[in-house]
Amino acid sequence: MNPPIQFRNNRILVIDDNPSIHEDIRKVLRCSASTAALEEAKAALFDTPLVEAPPVNFQVDGALQGEEGLRMIEAAAKANQPYAVAFVDVRMPPGWDGVETIGRIWQQFPDLQVVVCTAYSDYAWEEMVRKIGRSDSLLILKKPFDNIEVLQLANALTQKWSLSHEVTCRLNDLDRLVTQRTLELQSANEQLKNEIADRIQAQESLRLSEERFSKAFKASPMPLAIQSLLDEVFVDANDSFLSLTGYNREELIGRTARQLRIWDDPDRESAMLEKLRQEMAVRNMQCRLRAKSGLTLEILLSGEVIELDGKPFLLVIAQNITEQIKLENQLRQAQKMEAVGQLAAGVAHDFNNILTVVQGNASVLLAAQPPGSKESRPLESICAAAERARKLVRQLLTFSRKQVVELRPTDMRDVFSAVAEMLPRVLTPMTKVNACAAPGLPPVSVDAAMMETLLMNLSVNARDAMPEGGRLDITAEAVTLDGRVASSNPEARTGQFVCLSVKDTGTGIPPEILPRIFEPFFTTKPVGKGTGLGLATVYGIVKQHQGWIEVHSEINRGTTFDVFLPVLAARAPSQTPAPTNASPPGQTGETILVVDDEPDLRELVVQVLESAGYRVLSAGSGAQALERWTQRSGDIHLLLTDIVMPDGLTGCKLAQRLRSEDPRLRVIYTSGYTAGMPGTELANVEAQNFLPKPYRPAALLRIVRECLDQPESSTHVAEQAA
Repeated sequence: MNPPIQFRNNRILVIDDNPSIHEDIRKVLRCSASTAALEEAKAALFDTPLVEAPPVNFQVDGALQGEEGLRMIEAAAKANQPYAVAFVDVRMPPGWDGVETIGRIWQQFPDLQVVVCTAYSDYAWEEMVRKIGRSDSLLILKKPFDNIEVLQLANALTQKWSLSHEVTCRLNDLDRLVTQRTLELQSANEQLKNEIADRIQAQESLRLSEERFSKAFKASPMPLAIQSLLDEVFVDANDSFLSLTGYNREELIGRTARQLRIWDDPDRESAMLEKLRQEMAVRNMQCRLRAKSGLTLEILLSGEVIELDGKPFLLVIAQNITEQIKLENQLRQAQKMEAVGQLAAGVAHDFNNILTVVQGNASVLLAAQPPGSKESRPLESICAAAERARKLVRQLLTFSRKQVVELRPTDMRDVFSAVAEMLPRVLTPMTKVNACAAPGLPPVSVDAAMMETLLMNLSVNARDAMPEGGRLDITAEAVTLDGRVASSNPEARTGQFVCLSVKDTGTGIPPEILPRIFEPFFTTKPVGKGTGLGLATVYGIVKQHQGWIEVHSEINRGTTFDVFLPVLAARAPSQTPAPTNASPPGQTGETILVVDDEPDLRELVVQVLESAGYRVLSAGSGAQALERWTQRSGDIHLLLTDIVMPDGLTGCKLAQRLRSEDPRLRVIYTSGYTAGMPGTELANVEAQNFLPKPYRPAALLRIVRECLDQPESSTHVAEQAA
């Protein structure tokens, strides 16, 4: 597209094979007076005022042939100086005639105004139109032509071309502007479509997000609620939160936590809200929630400030950790009981050494006094006190699970029968007793004596809780525990059990005391009314039988102890070898090596054995015993050794070392612990000669004589002297 011409285009091309025609037309178009005369004629013709127009200067070029004229028109167009009018002669031999020239020119430049100049009638008008087509840009000028007519044609046609070109340029500009605006509108429309699509997608994503949040909120197993941060009222809550609090939706929505008294400590809620306003989030704040039923639950509370519809809200997350806290407390209690048990076992061991010295020396002195003498009474009191202390130590060992149990297949109905005979002697007449074991109970592998002790201790504990009398129910039944029931107690497990239940109607146990009732020496009874070992002994017995105990108590409504014992395969009863006929002590003169790290006890043993006629060597440790053995190798008949000794050389290791040198050496083990105690070296001496502490001199002499008189292949486990 040619750019618009800002002035009138007065360029004219004359295509004629006669140069004189060129010159004539130039002369006519250079005549200014003719232009003025033309304006006067126009005014007279159209009866309009005469307008003085500036003279028009036409630029006239000439071409002698049609081909030359077309080349000049093309060159002018490329130079942006196009011709407005062409005067074309019809007859131009040789080459193109005027009609063909016009046709070729209009193929490229259809807006060029053409004046056909002719002196002949070579072409009829219809034929000319048929060849070059009908056009309003074609006029015919007859030769010879009139000057004014030529000037009029040149003036009118150049003005027409300029106006037409200006219109074309303006239309092109308008088309360009329309095209540009259309493209802009299309771009804006496309952008709008994209924005609409993005908005629709964002709205859909928001809808899906809200739908997911709503579904996750409602279906979450975690208790969730939404509160307005401005007025603190609940606006929504999921089913888990409603189940946790016990309120239905109508009772909760529209009310505050303070109105419902949900939190046990309102000040803690205020502190949480204040922290939320400052930090926008709270994590794992431990507090207590009060349900509609009044039940208090331990809660881990978390909160997050969220925005809904431009307003701040609080997302509340309440994690119920009541059972977790309960299990943790039970675990800590079990760990504490285990630690106390270890301490009790250590105390019992050391106390047995002391009791052996006390009881042994008192027995030696008592044996030297005539029966019924005045001096024998204090000694008898000392022996009786030592015996009570021995029983107390046995209770400590039972609690700490260091006492060996003799498990036998047992029908609990037999145990109930034995306990029922003893209960009237320990209960008050105002206590009504119902002891009943369900028929068809599966046998359990228990120590019957320990089971009697367990039931008696629980019965005595119930008696003390009912000073004015009441009802005591002792029952036994078979139960099967599944995973759901067992999960409520960390010590419980699935399977078949026999449940021993001791239920009273007494004063109950306060909640703050309940966690400590199995601790040794812990008692709420007055001084002198109890040792604090009754329930501790029960706990130890239950643990030694691979069971557990559960306690349920309410103030003034009584207490129930449930003991669960596993139904186990029966064990064959242990056989105790019959004692052999022992030779009378004293006259054989055997040599005995006594090894014990307690000097007083070692001195007592040496004194007792020497008084019985034995030669005695003593040592305070394994290393000293090896020195004595080296000095008297081959001349020692019996080793009497404590098992637990310092310096890393225990009694068992000492015996193994000496017997490797002399297999004929007899060995008696002694300890403040019980033979066969699991997890220690005593577990290996259950079938060998063993003298438990405390022991009396008579029991010491008896086991020494029996051991020396036994064949080398036989072994014996000594029973503690009464």
